Amino acid sequence: MAREIESQNGVVSAPPGELNESSPLVTHHGRKLSLLPLIFLIFYDVSGGPIGIEDTVGAAGPLFALVGFLVFPIIWSIPEALITAEMGTMFPQNGGYVVWVTSALGPFWGFQQGWMKWLSGVIDNALYPALFLDYLKSGVPALGGGWPRDVAVIGLTAILTFLNYRGLTIVGWVAVILGILSILPFAVMCLISIPKLRPRRWLVSKKIRKIDWNLYLNTLFWNLNYWDSVSTFTGEVENPKKTLPKALFFALILVVLGYFFPLLSGTGAIPLNQQLWTDGYFSDVAKLIGGAWLSWWVTGAAAAANLGMFMSEMSSDSFQLLGMAERGMLPEILAIRSRYGTPTLGILLSASGVLMISWMSIKEIVAAENFLYCFGMILEFIAFVRLRFIAPNADRPFKIPVGSVGAILMCVLPTVLIVAVLTFSTLKVFIASVVAIVIGLILHPCIEMLRKKRWATFSITSELPDIHVGNR
Repeated sequence: MAREIESQNGVVSAPPGELNESSPLVTHHGRKLSLLPLIFLIFYDVSGGPIGIEDTVGAAGPLFALVGFLVFPIIWSIPEALITAEMGTMFPQNGGYVVWVTSALGPFWGFQQGWMKWLSGVIDNALYPALFLDYLKSGVPALGGGWPRDVAVIGLTAILTFLNYRGLTIVGWVAVILGILSILPFAVMCLISIPKLRPRRWLVSKKIRKIDWNLYLNTLFWNLNYWDSVSTFTGEVENPKKTLPKALFFALILVVLGYFFPLLSGTGAIPLNQQLWTDGYFSDVAKLIGGAWLSWWVTGAAAAANLGMFMSEMSSDSFQLLGMAERGMLPEILAIRSRYGTPTLGILLSASGVLMISWMSIKEIVAAENFLYCFGMILEFIAFVRLRFIAPNADRPFKIPVGSVGAILMCVLPTVLIVAVLTFSTLKVFIASVVAIVIGLILHPCIEMLRKKRWATFSITSELPDIHVGNR
């Protein structure tokens, strides 16, 4: 075989097991993402609206819930979004955080980052078909369990997977439409609730000893993380060096307001019964505030939000695999794009993972994905700080206005929060997560064996810049 072969799918092939790093590249990316769709893709990567935040009230009371959604963004969301903006514009290419960690710490840790974050994303995505059906089962009781629910999960996953296959720009504009539909009923609920608000209800809290810290912290963490997910498809963004920081800024405002005001409305307008504040309770809150019509509207919006979250998460997961394959970290077949510019095999792998994990309970899913996500974030923080020291003069179109010491201090509070989330994890989640991490440690040498034995083809696309500043 020839050393260099141009592929119709935008990657350059080499004989099985060899790595080609210098051939010309023929790519098919499709249309680029503009600012508005990117804002809503980030919105759905992180949030999707106030559905799923009800457990914070049940776990700790209105006061801690409200304070949590004001303080947590300062401790976690803003630092993560800022780091994503700096690193994403420094490396404006698919793969995102995998590229950052590889650049700072080398390919082994880059692979571990990719494995943990991809698995975390797939676990997270397994929630959304189940949550969608949970919101519909009041009208269609058969969707509450058994084979009708299993068939519905498979069918829904297949439809949403097909939309991802059809193109990232389609997913982006669908996210815009779903986002507007998801936000409107909660905005109406907030307005209607104003005459019914009783500020003293916001001050109710559980005693510190009785707070369910595991549920409280995991719910806050789950609803305010994943700002870095957008980095995995930065290569598909129009002028990412300017568009990405703007999109993160507007999405951050949208997410925080989209949580705080419905929570303020729901806890202040109706008498408190903490036992009722569980997943899906906002539909009942809407009924008590505005009537059955508003309840149905909120239920529909919540269901639509789950569709948006599924599609945005699948986009992030699949483009992450594509980015890793373009860097020669995974077999070339994962870099093959469809005629719509989407990573075909990456989408199928992500969908398969969702179906395999969908049997877990919602709380187990949230705790497991948070655990893995925490380890991935630790690697990101280390990469961010190390690149500030070893590559201080590298081009950073968006740079957080702090020095090297400031970069370290930025990561202190988020790291403390990570330790707290890990500490309150259950033994079952801990064991499952450790097993997943060990699998990642085993997978890397297996991939390397595929390369050395020439059992698979690996390629590096020639248009990608050198990222291994950390290994010089």
